[in-house]
Amino acid sequence: MSCKYEQRKDVISVSGRKILLNNQPYLIQGICYHPVPKGTNKRDFGNIDEDLNLMTEAGINTIRVYEPIDDWQVLDKIDAAGIKVIIGFGYNQGGKNDILSGTFIDYVKKYKSHNAILMWELGNEYNYHPEWFNNDIKTWYKAMNDAANLIHKNDTNHLTTTAHGELPDSLALSMGKNIDVWGMNVYRWDNPDKIYKQWEEVSTKPMYLSEGGGDSYMLIAKAGYEKGVNELAQADANYKILKSVFSNDDVCSGITLFSFTDGWWKAGNNNQQDIGGWAPNSSGVPYDGSPNEEFWGIVDIDRKKKKTFEIVKKMYNK
Repeated sequence: MSCKYEQRKDVISVSGRKILLNNQPYLIQGICYHPVPKGTNKRDFGNIDEDLNLMTEAGINTIRVYEPIDDWQVLDKIDAAGIKVIIGFGYNQGGKNDILSGTFIDYVKKYKSHNAILMWELGNEYNYHPEWFNNDIKTWYKAMNDAANLIHKNDTNHLTTTAHGELPDSLALSMGKNIDVWGMNVYRWDNPDKIYKQWEEVSTKPMYLSEGGGDSYMLIAKAGYEKGVNELAQADANYKILKSVFSNDDVCSGITLFSFTDGWWKAGNNNQQDIGGWAPNSSGVPYDGSPNEEFWGIVDIDRKKKKTFEIVKKMYNK
């Protein structure tokens, strides 16, 4: 076990609509990160050194993971790269670091002193899945809010967040008062501009786009983009989305673009890149309305840079 981070260096806090790092506004220039090698569906950090080098080149300052990184060495490397991490907790993960069993708080206690941590994230788009909660989404919102409250009692140095599917409604907001920062997975073609004003009208808290972006496969020819593998479509969409985010940083605290690497495990044979896949509320994916789940990386599965990598690098290094 590492003892390098027994004393915290950075202080994470909130002021109005801003996330603060050491009392200075922190803009998330982020990426969603779930590295799964060819031929498997299991996350693996064997490529972490190369990945962090690429992220550093791209100007990425934050990574968002969908399940906890229970490895001091990996977290140490992330911190050494000058990158923060948003740690995601699922509701039911078989009793390991999950919300249902309450074991998530054991992880929080174990790693709360680590300098790489930015926020603790509770759930990912669960509002799209009331069937997971006996068709009563209030069950989830109560669990989410109670979990956030327990985190606050055990860790005063980090923020709580959730990745909500689209703009939270009044029920979510009223039952989620212990959420410090609202993340939103937003797919509104290549222009999320309206989300910021909509958020201003319902909340005074910070928000960021916990997901957004485009994939590099066109299921159909549309909007001037040819059918098939199309890195230009992805690059153009991501440029417009990132421009929207950074033009509205008075309200929006940034984005964790989806995603770092292609995921061959999502739509078919784990040994090859397949067309297809499905995601809730994905009709807003540019430019074909189809998520094509295995084509979302800014690099491919072999870490070859796509066209969009240079766009991210340009926008994140301004």
